[in-house]
Amino acid sequence: MNFYNKQHQFYCGIDLHARKMFVCILDQNGEILVHKNIYAKPEPFLKCIEPYKEHIAVAVECIFTWYWIADLCTEKTIPFILGHALYMKAIHGGKTKNDKIDSHKIAVLLKGGMLPMAYVYPSEMRSTRDLLRRRNFFTRKRAELLAHIQNTNMQYNFPSFEKRIDRKSNRGEIENRFPDVSVQKTIDADLSMLDSYDKTIRDLELHITRNAKIHDVNTYYRLRSVPGIGEILGLLLLYEIHDINRFPTVQNFVSYSRLIRPIKESGGKKYGSSNKKIGNHHLKWAFSEAACIFKRDAKKAKKYILYLENRHGKARSLSILTHKLGRTVYYMLKHEKAFNMDKFLKGQ
Repeated sequence: MNFYNKQHQFYCGIDLHARKMFVCILDQNGEILVHKNIYAKPEPFLKCIEPYKEHIAVAVECIFTWYWIADLCTEKTIPFILGHALYMKAIHGGKTKNDKIDSHKIAVLLKGGMLPMAYVYPSEMRSTRDLLRRRNFFTRKRAELLAHIQNTNMQYNFPSFEKRIDRKSNRGEIENRFPDVSVQKTIDADLSMLDSYDKTIRDLELHITRNAKIHDVNTYYRLRSVPGIGEILGLLLLYEIHDINRFPTVQNFVSYSRLIRPIKESGGKKYGSSNKKIGNHHLKWAFSEAACIFKRDAKKAKKYILYLENRHGKARSLSILTHKLGRTVYYMLKHEKAFNMDKFLKGQ
């Protein structure tokens, strides 16, 4: 957890919503100079901070509406701090909670150097990153439809499909194997949605590959050198990581990528684990996907993968492989080296 601890003459805490925002401005002594509710638009905000804008820092809790105010502060050269929503327990733990109280707490945390920071992603790359995330959302929905068809087939104890139904050419007569007309209609609805998702995902991938701004070509091709990381997965990792130097250690990176299990410990005793959802679940998915493809395609690593499965079981071995890939990617990007299979398997 990183805290913002730079000193300023004035501190502005904002409880931001889609239409309104409660603004609290403190001076160095903690006195409240401004505390009011205004419209969430650039003009009212700039008017509100006008007397203090030369020496002010602005803090906002990380919610879905933060893009515009971050860009506005960048344009006006105002220091902007994005508060990590899950770490800001002081806001959520009070007996009474409202926008006025929350804005004051944010300003106090900022002034005291105790505001936990989230990463302010560069504006010029946000739209493509969000499009890649949306593509993943549609891909998961498509997988749910395929799983429902498979489950329905097993529900009626029919023979397994002879061909892979994720391919459109193999889905021709699926609904006809079910005698009940209502089940046929259910499968037909799934197939119709699958066709729509196939077209949407294909169009998105074409747009992404043609229009994505590869801000670091060398990093992109280093990622592509890893078996299991293809064109779209490489772009997803590139955009989610953005700059490997924002992670001081490999532990910071694998923790952010949700590749390790946080441990709760007190007085030398362990109390299990928690906070598994703190981090970037898109990176978690990307590395998990890369590990599955690596396991399937990396022929030189078959012996190592078999060793992991025999020692830890299939599920645990896949988690270990995913973690190892995450650490490898970190050091690759940090040292500006391509993937080396012999080094990856060294000591195994």
